Amino acid sequence: MSSIPSRNSAGALTRWVTQWGSAVVDGVSAIGDLSIFTWHMLKWMFTRLPSRGTILINFYQVGALSLPVVALTGTFIGMVLAVQSYAQFHAIGLDSRLGAVINSTLVKELGPVLAATMLAGRVGSAMAAVLGTMRVTEQIDALTTMGADPIHYLVVPRFLACILLIPALTIMADFMGIVGGYFYSVIILGIDHAAYLNHSRDGVTGFDLFSGIFKSIFFGGTIALVSCYRGFHCQAGAEGVGKAATTAFVYSFVLILAIDLFLTIVLNSIYYSIYPTGASFL
Repeated sequence: MSSIPSRNSAGALTRWVTQWGSAVVDGVSAIGDLSIFTWHMLKWMFTRLPSRGTILINFYQVGALSLPVVALTGTFIGMVLAVQSYAQFHAIGLDSRLGAVINSTLVKELGPVLAATMLAGRVGSAMAAVLGTMRVTEQIDALTTMGADPIHYLVVPRFLACILLIPALTIMADFMGIVGGYFYSVIILGIDHAAYLNHSRDGVTGFDLFSGIFKSIFFGGTIALVSCYRGFHCQAGAEGVGKAATTAFVYSFVLILAIDLFLTIVLNSIYYSIYPTGASFL
């Protein structure tokens, strides 16, 4: 009787080790495949660019069509920051300093992350769905048969559109967030106009703006690579296309936050090595 529990325990341990081993092997294999995919894309990007028409179409889809949703979201984020921060600043008599905190938060963090999140949701999922459909319907295989490299024709234009246009989307999110914060703080809450603008100007530095735009370039590259990779490796059927679009957004969002943490630590170290005293909003 005592041997039965021991055999069950050994079987459970074996299954647990097997499951974790399979997960590790699958993860390492996926990282390797993504690295090879990225290498082929970079090789084409630095040797021969796609046609101008192909690039412009992707620029329009990634940039122009994303502006309204980024602008609208940025406006509401700025107003939400004003609503959430006003009570604390009003309690200590620093209402006019509200603009410095709102604008600095938008420029350094919320603007880039917001624009990247909107790009991952609107553009990244669409990329994965389109390329996944092309994989399922064998259009990618047809391109290879005709002698065209699918990575050069399909991936490079999307990658260029994301890394080149996400800085503009980030600036739009920053601007509209600042406008939204100003509108709610000055027009609705009644904070002094001149004092709000003066503290807003003093609270945001050129390095803050640069760091946000710099991070957005990495976010855009990550979205394009992950979305195109998931589309190229889509499983068969409509369910596979839907899963590719969903996982593209989820993986992109998680990587955006991880990259944001890493780059923020690096950029803060650089900033405080140049300006040891830092900046004070109060």
